[in-house]
Amino acid sequence: MERPAVPADAPTLTGIDVLEQNHFTALANLHRIALLTNQTGLDSTGRRTIDILHSLTTNNQQLTTLFSPEHGIFGHQDSTKITAETDPTTHLPVISLYGPKDSDRRPTHAQLTNLDAVIIDLQDAGVHFWTYEAAVGYFLEAAATEQTQYHHDLRIILLDRPNLIGGTQTQGPISDPGLESYVNYMPLPVRHGLTFGELAKYIVATKHLATHLTVVPMQHWSRTQYFADTGLPWTPPSPNLRTPEDAILYPALGLIETTNISVGRGTDHPFSFFGAGAANLRPGDRGAPTTEKLQEVWFDAEKVASALTDRHIPGVTFTATTKPIADDPNHYPYHGQTIPAVHLTVTDRNALDTPELGVEILSTLHHLYPTHFQLEKSMTLLCNRATLDAITRGDDPRTIAASWQPALDAFKAARAPYLLYP
Repeated sequence: MERPAVPADAPTLTGIDVLEQNHFTALANLHRIALLTNQTGLDSTGRRTIDILHSLTTNNQQLTTLFSPEHGIFGHQDSTKITAETDPTTHLPVISLYGPKDSDRRPTHAQLTNLDAVIIDLQDAGVHFWTYEAAVGYFLEAAATEQTQYHHDLRIILLDRPNLIGGTQTQGPISDPGLESYVNYMPLPVRHGLTFGELAKYIVATKHLATHLTVVPMQHWSRTQYFADTGLPWTPPSPNLRTPEDAILYPALGLIETTNISVGRGTDHPFSFFGAGAANLRPGDRGAPTTEKLQEVWFDAEKVASALTDRHIPGVTFTATTKPIADDPNHYPYHGQTIPAVHLTVTDRNALDTPELGVEILSTLHHLYPTHFQLEKSMTLLCNRATLDAITRGDDPRTIAASWQPALDAFKAARAPYLLYP
């Protein structure tokens, strides 16, 4: 299908803007409405989607229920123990769909049974380990269950938003089947190049869900646009993704954050650097003394930065530095320490293959520190055994990245029918 070109310099209108512009026609004959959203659910004037829907009075429509994903309705809670929230403007209680158990993260039949529709307005980050993707997927599954088991035609209406890192580059290994989790909803590349609306359509088709899904598409967005190109105001989509620039590096540094490396959580600029300090060695640990002490720092920022620079990776430079990590209740890696670190500067976002960069970093750390660096823990977000095995063997990262291409080509062909934008 040929799609219209995006007018030059036209500001992007997100799904909620288009819904307003079209006088809410997508909500016709839907009376009892819920909304899954957080602090990113804003129109182009900064008005909350919550308030826009709550103020609807036509056709006897009523916003009755609010759902929130990880981090809560305001995006401030960085814990699995989400405290109960009530929206202060509408006075609606918020149902948190986040917690330590899988059942905590899925909407129940009791929560959905009296609803005509669930509207979704969330910001995606363009990577398979972004937990809002699982939150959306679970609603699509729940709507299908409502249809097939309870004959309840629950509509899902997704208000689309830009992919923060554009829609042209599809990169990285595709996650292995059988490893599905809250940080890996389904087999997808690390960087899938889809908007939330496109991903939702792909999920429904691929999983053969009996879900009545409507996507309200954006206007004036093209696949070549990163968030900074849209003219939209920036709202951090989570507590640790604070700038559009850090979102560019997220597909790379996200791959290493479940190892014993800091990626900047506990600082003002997460996902702009990585490093490691001294690990706590506590009584009872192997080789530990009777009192707690710190092990020696093994991470040499100068050596790591030099090794990565020698790889001549397009689109990025590396600088050795030091970074203080806050000593707060979250106890991020190396909290309370000032650690040696490598700062990354993106010089050409289009030349940079960020998942390949992540593998370059994993490979370098494994080569330099085979004893200290806990490579196996990267599998949590990498989710591709062949890639991890290749890094472990010492294969060249460029050879590893080349091995992803056949699967990426197949994925791009499979997603093509669900693309909404040129």
